Amino acid sequence: MLESTVDILQDAALTPEAAKNNMALLGAGIGVGLAVIGAGLGIGRIGDGATQGLARQPEAAGEIRGLAMVLAILVEGAALAGIILTLMLFLFLA
Repeated sequence: MLESTVDILQDAALTPEAAKNNMALLGAGIGVGLAVIGAGLGIGRIGDGATQGLARQPEAAGEIRGLAMVLAILVEGAALAGIILTLMLFLFLA
């Protein structure tokens, strides 16, 4: 992986057009990675909170499960929006 990154950076030094394309690729990869990491962390926090809530109040299981599902959908929507924006930037800049 490090070799491919070094190759991209070396190619970027050759021409301005290659630099623009390669940096757009690198930026798109970083953007998608950050969106996925953020979604994973967010869903993990939701699961943690739901599990603790169910352990403390088992009688509220239905309400907690429904709220956790809505929050997970919102986190996934934000991650999907980040991925789409990143890919759109890549397509317009590359």
